[in-house]
Amino acid sequence: MSAPASSSSSLSTTNIMLAIFEKKTAAVDLYRPVRSYIAFHYSEREAQNLEDDLQTLRDLRSDLENPAKQPSPTARRDVLQSYFRALCVVETRFPISPDRDHINAVTFTWHDAFKQKLKASQQNIHLEKAAVLFNLGAVYSQIGLSYDRSTVEGRRLAVQAFIGAAGAFAYLRDNAAAKASMGSSTTVDVSVECAGMLERLMLAQAQECVFENTIAKGSTPGVCAKISRQVGLYYEEAWAALNVAPLNQHFDKGWISHVQLKAALFYAEACYRYGLELHEKEEIADEIARLRSGVSTLSEAKKSTKGAPPQLLDAINKLEVNINRNLDRAVKENDRVYLMRIPSPSSLPPLPSFSMVKPMPMNEVLDASKEKMFASLVPDSSAKALSRYTEMVDDIIRTQAEKLQQGSELTRVRLKDMDLPDSILALEGHFTLPVDLKEDVEAVQISGGPAGLDAELQQLRDLRRVNQELLVQTEELLQKEAREDAQFRGQFGTRWTRPQSSTLTKNLQDRLNRFAGNLKQAAESDARIERSVKDHAALMSILDCRPIESALPSLARPIMSLDANEDAVVGALKQSLRLLETLGAQRAGLEDMLKEMKRKDDILPKLMASTGSQEDLFKKEVSKYDPICEDIAQNIEAQEQLLFQIQAQNDQFSSLFNLEDYKASREKCYKQIQAAIAKYREIKENINEGLKFYVTLQDAITNVKQQCSDFVMTRNIQCREMMEDVQRNMAGLSFQDKNAGGYNNSYPAVGHQPQRPNSTDSQTVSHPPHSQTPPYQPAEQTSMTGYGYHPPSYGSAPQPPPPYQVPAQHGAPYPPHQQQQPPPVSHEYGQPAYPGWRGPYYNAHAQQHGSLPRPPYTVQPPYPPSHQGGYYRPQ
Repeated sequence: MSAPASSSSSLSTTNIMLAIFEKKTAAVDLYRPVRSYIAFHYSEREAQNLEDDLQTLRDLRSDLENPAKQPSPTARRDVLQSYFRALCVVETRFPISPDRDHINAVTFTWHDAFKQKLKASQQNIHLEKAAVLFNLGAVYSQIGLSYDRSTVEGRRLAVQAFIGAAGAFAYLRDNAAAKASMGSSTTVDVSVECAGMLERLMLAQAQECVFENTIAKGSTPGVCAKISRQVGLYYEEAWAALNVAPLNQHFDKGWISHVQLKAALFYAEACYRYGLELHEKEEIADEIARLRSGVSTLSEAKKSTKGAPPQLLDAINKLEVNINRNLDRAVKENDRVYLMRIPSPSSLPPLPSFSMVKPMPMNEVLDASKEKMFASLVPDSSAKALSRYTEMVDDIIRTQAEKLQQGSELTRVRLKDMDLPDSILALEGHFTLPVDLKEDVEAVQISGGPAGLDAELQQLRDLRRVNQELLVQTEELLQKEAREDAQFRGQFGTRWTRPQSSTLTKNLQDRLNRFAGNLKQAAESDARIERSVKDHAALMSILDCRPIESALPSLARPIMSLDANEDAVVGALKQSLRLLETLGAQRAGLEDMLKEMKRKDDILPKLMASTGSQEDLFKKEVSKYDPICEDIAQNIEAQEQLLFQIQAQNDQFSSLFNLEDYKASREKCYKQIQAAIAKYREIKENINEGLKFYVTLQDAITNVKQQCSDFVMTRNIQCREMMEDVQRNMAGLSFQDKNAGGYNNSYPAVGHQPQRPNSTDSQTVSHPPHSQTPPYQPAEQTSMTGYGYHPPSYGSAPQPPPPYQVPAQHGAPYPPHQQQQPPPVSHEYGQPAYPGWRGPYYNAHAQQHGSLPRPPYTVQPPYPPSHQGGYYRPQ
């Protein structure tokens, strides 16, 4: 068996390729019509603000009309891309059509690139956009043809340029060609058929460059055959499009011959390369059949084409020579050695192929959503469309958020029903009280707890003692004055004519008696409270536990175990709970992702730049939420399955650790704690009520004591004056110059008495001269109830209102507040009964701030007082 022929290709030299000329256009003024539209439909001020954008649009169109301004193909490419994006912005904001309300003064005219005598004119932007895309593809093809394809880098750059051209023509076919063809006039070069043919042609040339690189690298014949065959397929698709209407009568014969010969050339090249591989495998019969098929294709192509470039014909002839040489060698080897039957070419399977190129995606290159031109103009239609999209997104967010919340709530309820994870924590000694019960216990402990009740009881006792001492001191004042009055009355007999003390102090004495009764009843209430504290000390002692959880029962392991699998059961349950917690954290993260996606989801620029269907755009944009929605659905499903697993594991755990008995003991302890809290609050409120009662009563007794002191002082003054008069009478002095009315009118009026010193001792009182002593007369009646007497003021603070009178009521811990009517007015002995009270009892609720002396104790109750009277019933 002879060695295979050389694998050098007839295509080792650079082959000729095609570039496309740009379409030509007529000049168009976009500046004035667009500016007038803005000024009319928006405002002149808006048109002035957009002057820079209008100038940019005019400059881009001017550059398009004069290719000489950008001599290099890359500069032309950049201008075409910028202008196309500007056209997308214009299309969504400024309607161009013959309609009266639209921009109807603009007509776009373009010549056919392949038959320049033909031209089309339309009053819409679709022809303009299609022509720009065509020129963009043409410029890309020119860039590809400009590179030196004798070098590896040159071939690589040429590949990028040709796939860019293919991408531009594909974008033209899919987005603009159909709209441009529906105009009043059109040209074939921007039709859907022509754009598709040019895309295939550019892909063929890009794949051809890849094949040249593959040959240069010395790849295996099998790889070269696959890449070569794909080149031929691309050319065959372009040739097929050129042979049907409307292209078959539009292109020159040279174009069609070039494409046909390239298709035949690369099919034969694939047969040649594949034959080399078959020869290495000693599949001589298939090699002969492939080589004969390649030779036959080349022969038919040369016969049917005329006017082909000489360089291309030279490549075909060289390849034909190489194939015939290998074919002769293979036939001889088969006749001498292998003797295989040669299959017919029609029975052979298709040659394998592999594409190394695809059209460049132009969506990002031509995306106008980031353009700032005319960004301030948002038509009503776009605003409404944006609102509709926002509603779609909000509906998605709301639906998914509800699923996440329902999932979390379901987990919480199911775990609570299974008493998890509390039972696991109880087993490990980390159990805790329910939140509301724990808060109640903490409030009790902060307020002092049961241990602090003794100190508060001591406050009650101290306040009761202070009140008793005040009451005794007040009674002693009146008793001392009464004894002195009786002594003088016995000494002077009928000459001592002033009223007896008992007739003047009856009301004061009655009040003091009632205060004494109140104190006695309060003492009984205090005793009941102390008995209640003592009787319930054992119940409330649980509240002093720190921490309170130490009082709860513990969940213990079973004493005896048959298979000793407690640890495995507990471990599996804890692992499942950890997985459930992980799913919960994932849900929280998914919800945050949804909110963040919505916050960043601004499709207004895309909406303003899009010229296609809004529904298609919405569908595409909304689809970006699909992955996270799928993640949410998977999370919910995984949680549901895990909850079923946890339910089974918890049933086993409950049975193994006798969880029902533990729950019963725990509930019993909860009830004991609740009962202790209720009793503590009851006692605490009773104590607070007692403290408030004693403070109020102390103020009332202090006020009465002041009244008694004033009364005693006044009586002492009268006593001294009467003693002087009696002594003068007894000495035989004449009192004819005195006013009629005797001693009854000689005493100074109580309402006009001088201020007394701090001491009530009669020896310290300074008397005015007798001639200046006004006659005693009844005080004038005022609008106040009772008498108009006001006790003298000792200091700047006003005197408190009447004392707190609390007659005993059955079932109440302390005497209640009650108002009584003032005593009737009496004019016995020429002066009223002892004045100074607006009412006999002190109304604690009516006292003004700052009107009372500061009590010895100030108690702030930790709980609001009850108005039901349920805490101070006798025990």
